[in-house]
Amino acid sequence: MSEPTVSKSNKSSAGNGRSRIEQAAILLLSVGEDAAAQVMQKLSREEVILLSETMARLHGVKVTQARQAMNNFFQDYREQSGINGASRTYLRSILEKALGGEIARSVINGIYGDEIRYRMARLQWVDVPQLAALIEQEHLQLQAVFLAFLPPDVAASVLSVLPQERQDEIVYRIAKLDDVNRDVIDELDRLIDRGVAVLSEHGSKVTGIKHAANIVNRIPENQQLLLEQLRERDEDVVDELKDEMYEFFILSRQNQNTLQRLMEEIPMEEWAVALKGTEPVLRQAICNVMPKRQVQLLQSTTSRLGPVPVSRIEQVRKEIMGTVRQLAEDGEIQVQLFAEQTLE
Repeated sequence: MSEPTVSKSNKSSAGNGRSRIEQAAILLLSVGEDAAAQVMQKLSREEVILLSETMARLHGVKVTQARQAMNNFFQDYREQSGINGASRTYLRSILEKALGGEIARSVINGIYGDEIRYRMARLQWVDVPQLAALIEQEHLQLQAVFLAFLPPDVAASVLSVLPQERQDEIVYRIAKLDDVNRDVIDELDRLIDRGVAVLSEHGSKVTGIKHAANIVNRIPENQQLLLEQLRERDEDVVDELKDEMYEFFILSRQNQNTLQRLMEEIPMEEWAVALKGTEPVLRQAICNVMPKRQVQLLQSTTSRLGPVPVSRIEQVRKEIMGTVRQLAEDGEIQVQLFAEQTLE
C-alpha cells in the first residue's frame, strides 16, 4: 500500500503552528462542501481517512492560520503546476465565494504583497539617485507605494533625495497605506520593470568597475604604475576606475586637514548642492571642520536653493571629486580611498 502523499510533509510551517496536513484540512474546510467533495474524490482511501480525521480534530483555527494555509497552497500551486497563475481578479472571485470578502481580501493582499516585495528586492541594487529619478515625476501616491515596498534603509535614502517639500506628504501617505488600488499596482509593476531594466543595463558594468576600484585602492604603492599600464590598454576604463575610486562618500573618512583644504578650494554653494540627500555621517564630517558661522551659511544656502534636480547634484559631486583627485595627484592633500579595518 502506498504511503499517503499528503502525509509526506507533516511538519509545521514557520510562524504558523499548523502542520501541512492540518493546513490541507483548513483549505478543504474553507472552500465549502461541494468543492471539498470534488477534491476528496481524487484522493486515495488512506488520504481521505487521514484528512477526514484531521478535519474532525481541528479547532480554534485563527484567521492568520487560514490565511497562511491559503498562501502556502497558492505558492505550491505556482511552483509545481506548470501554470503561470490566475489573475488577481480570478483569485479574488474564487476566494470571496469560498471565504467571504474580508478574509479573501486579506489572503489576496498577502499573496500579491509578497510577490511585489520579492520583485522590489532586486531594486535595492540600483543606485539611489537612479531610483529617485525613476519615481520623481510620478504622482505622490505611487511614490509612497513604491517606497513602502522597498527595504527601509533604501527607502530612506531615496526619500532624502526627493524634494524636501514632498517628503512629509509621502511619509504621511505611506503611514495611511492599507489596501492598494489595482491601478496603482499596475503602475507599480511598470515602475519595477523600468527599474529592473536599468539594473540589467548598468548593473554588471558598475559592479565590475566597483570591484576593480576596491582592488586598486588597496595597492597604493604600485597604484600609479598599474593605472598607467591600464591606460595603455583602455583610457576609458581608467577614467571610470578613478571616478569610482574617488566616489563622493569617501569624504566622510578624510582627516581634518584634508577637509579644511577642500573647504578653501570649493565654493559654499557647491557644497550646499552636493550635500543634498547625502548620508548624515558625511554631512557631519564636513560640518565638523567648519566654524559655526560657516555651518550657518551652509544651512542658509541649502534652504535658499530649495529642491535641486538629481542630475545637478550628481554633476556637482563629480566636479568636487575631480578637484579632490587633482589636489591628491598634485600632492597637496592626502586622501584615504578605502575604509581601513580597525581592531579593539
